[in-house]
Amino acid sequence: MRAAAPAAARALRPGGRAGTGATLARILACGPILLAVLVLPVAPAAAWGPTGHRITGLLADRYLSPRARAGVREILGTESLAEASTWADFMRSAEGIFWRVTASSWHYVTVPDGKSYAEVGPPPEGDAKTALDRFAATLANPTAPLSERQLALRFAIHIVGDLAQPFHVGNGRDRGGNDVKVTFFGRATNLHAVWDSDLIDHERWSATEWADNLDRSLTPAQLRAWSSPDALDWIADSAAIRPRLYPSQPKLDWAYIFAHRQTLDEQLAKGGLRLAAFLNQLFEAR
Repeated sequence: MRAAAPAAARALRPGGRAGTGATLARILACGPILLAVLVLPVAPAAAWGPTGHRITGLLADRYLSPRARAGVREILGTESLAEASTWADFMRSAEGIFWRVTASSWHYVTVPDGKSYAEVGPPPEGDAKTALDRFAATLANPTAPLSERQLALRFAIHIVGDLAQPFHVGNGRDRGGNDVKVTFFGRATNLHAVWDSDLIDHERWSATEWADNLDRSLTPAQLRAWSSPDALDWIADSAAIRPRLYPSQPKLDWAYIFAHRQTLDEQLAKGGLRLAAFLNQLFEAR
């Protein structure tokens, strides 16, 4: 069971098991950036529901190098990648500026149709790509406090999964599909939520069953093609896939599942392989 931070500390640090080295002085030092974040519209909902993130964690664990496995264990102890993968979403309900404001934009990027991330760049408050770069630097720093490395690793694990969900590479027009209202087998929802959880939960499979099935179906060509450790590759891939996932009409049922089930499987598998590749590269360089 996840523990919340003590009330006196929640406003200054993420709390629970990880904590953070962020102090009130650091947060206030953000100055204009923090003020800009305060007036931004609400961010898209969390990518992949808990099951989707655990699938990526379970699959990634099978492809870790010995050095990466040892590095993860040094930071997280017995906590698995699957368990760590949902932590950043869990902590979004914690009190305080860090989780409610500062970190809210670190779950997604915005790339308009026909553009690349390099062309548009990050917003002033940062995004998933800038956060991932920051966390990678923390993890590569052997002098960083354990609490900071724990936060960095847990959040990095989550971000890699986020960027495999195509609507977490938003087009800048509909809040990553949140404004696209649809029904899923008669239940009112939105396109972002359909890709976060509804398509996955509809199968009634556990995360372990999903990971097992995905792993069995991977081909050598897919393993090579989907194991890039470069976030720019992941962002470009999701941006290219995203346009074809918009439905022609709002009533989604079996026909939509049939049309996009292969894409769902592929994106979940990509998330797991990319997470392994990211961690392998990170810890091999230490």
